[in-house]
Parts: sequence; structure tokens; C-alpha cells
Amino acid sequence: MIPEGTRFLLPPEARLKAELQRRLQKLFWQHGYEPVELPALEAFDPSHPLAERAFKLVDKTGEVLALRSEFTTLLAKLLRPHLKEGAHRFQYAGALWLREGDAELGRLREYTQVGLELIGVTGPKADAEVLHLAFAALEALGLDGVVEVGLPSLVGEVLKASGLPEGARRAAQAAIHRKNLPELSALLARHPVPEGVKKALLALPDLYGEPEVLKEAKALPLPPKAQKALADLERTLKLLERPVLLDLGMARRYEYYSGIFFRAYTPGFGLPLLGGGRYDGALLPQAAGFALGVERALEALKLPQAEEPPEVLALDLKALRHFARERRVELYHGEDPVAYAKAKGIPYLAEGERIWEVV
Repeated sequence: MIPEGTRFLLPPEARLKAELQRRLQKLFWQHGYEPVELPALEAFDPSHPLAERAFKLVDKTGEVLALRSEFTTLLAKLLRPHLKEGAHRFQYAGALWLREGDAELGRLREYTQVGLELIGVTGPKADAEVLHLAFAALEALGLDGVVEVGLPSLVGEVLKASGLPEGARRAAQAAIHRKNLPELSALLARHPVPEGVKKALLALPDLYGEPEVLKEAKALPLPPKAQKALADLERTLKLLERPVLLDLGMARRYEYYSGIFFRAYTPGFGLPLLGGGRYDGALLPQAAGFALGVERALEALKLPQAEEPPEVLALDLKALRHFARERRVELYHGEDPVAYAKAKGIPYLAEGERIWEVV
């Protein structure tokens, strides 16, 4: 038996998973993103965002290590000594591990992500590049996608202007993110908040929909930094030239995300397939990226469970060597190759350099 939260994949799922990774890696390479390889083990850091959920190990020297639980933090830490000025593009792929399964990951404790990071540049053009690649990643996998774009920094700036004490600010953030207007209204009634800021806070949960909601947001009495964030988002969407859904009440980790945060969904599948955003100043001076869950993409695709047969059944090693250069070939071991080929759906037999159709 395998441990709970891990997976054992048979053909064709294992082959298809590898194919999805290959498509994404090729796509990112074609857009200038160089692959990096990261260690599966890292020094345990109590301040890591997933420290409480990481698998911890102790080596023979007594040093506490952790299995890799996410890519961005580790990549940023390892890249810092090697970065120079200008844009840098990196892609990664591999397994991650969590001691506790996450409901959003289907309770998996071992899962695979493919992602990218655009480092050293910021602004609408850079954000449009990352969003474009999120759309392109879905298309490379054959998935129809809806991309939701939020602006956690907008919520953060309005909350900073509210004057709310830290505990109340956290509660307001959670209420906005959950779109719980009654809870938010009751909280604001208990604390003195400037009238304009209060109006903006109460409007944020409803700022969801087509890009027209930008007009509603711009009409609110917002702090200067929030106004700039909206203007940057508007320029990003003009450059992107793709339809998105806006969720300007998205307040997830506004201390971390300095600009956009986005998630992508596909019809008929309730969990996000990928997510990411801009995190200038959190781990690196200027950086944005996203990661896609490969197992989640496999589930969303509802792939056929039948194994794809080879094209040729080789009756000897000479045929195997000759035809495997350009086709998928299986070497036969048995007494009745025709019956075997028909049962498995293999259309051709080959011997030496001769090939013929199964009839």
C-alpha cells in the first residue's frame, strides 16, 4: 500500500502526465523561459510560509531539513546571488510534498507543479506577459480557461487607510475576501472609519465581473496607491487583449502580492488549475509568476483510461530497430502475432524491413 495522499500512475495516465509537462515546458521555452532544477531537500526554515506543513527530516549531522513544499520561495533564495540587472525568465517542474494534505489540492501530499517566474521587471507589460502565458498554458493542454484577476494590493491600501486596529483589519480582510457584506458592515459599525474609506470597503466585495467593474472601482474615493494600482491593471488588460473576470475584492495575502493575483478555471471543474501573481519586494525586488497543478489538469481533462496501442508489432529485433526510428513499435513474444495485434488494436506487423497491414 502507498501512503495516503500519494499516487501510483499506470499507463496511459503516467504517459499523459509526462506529455502535459512536456507541452508546458516547451511552451515556456519558446517564450524565453530557461529551465532550472531545484533540490528536493532544503534547510528547514521556521519562517517559511509552509513550515508548519512541511515534511521535516534530520540528517546525520543533526541539521533539520525539509522536503520541498513550494517552488517560488526556494527559487528566489537560490537565485539571489546569481541575478544581475534586467529581465530574467525561469521555468521549473517537479514534485512537491506536504505533511498535511490541502483541500484545494484534493488532499494530495505529493503533487507536481510546472511554473515560471519573470524576474527583474515590473509594470503592466510584464504582468500582461505572465497573464498571456497563463492563457497559453491552458490552450497547450487543450483546456478552455477562464482567468480571474484580482488586485489584493487595492484591498490592502484601502484597509491601511481605514485606521482599523490590526485585529479588526484582519477580520475585515477575511470578510471582504469571502464577500460577507453583513459581517463587514457589522465590523465597520463597531469602529470609527472615515466615511469615504468605509464606502470603498463596503463596495469591494461586489466588484466582480467583466472589466467594466474597473469604472465602478475608479469612481470610489480610493487612496493614491490604490488608484495607481487600478490604472496599472487597466493598462495590463489593454495590452493582454484577452477577456478576463475581475475580482477586485480578492484580498488573499495582500501583504505578499504587490500587484495582480490571478487564478484560472475550466468549465465543469471547480478548483483552480493554476494561480500566481506579482510579488515585488516579498522575495525579490521585482518578480511575478504562476504555477500549474499537473494532477489537477489531468482530472479536468477527463482523459480516456484505455492505453494507446503501438502502431507496429515487430516480429524480430531487426524490425524493432528499423521501425522504432519513426514509429511506436512493440516487440512481439508469442505464437499468434495476428490475433495479438487485432486484440490490442495494432494496425501493422513488421519483420526485418518489411511491413504489412493486419487483416
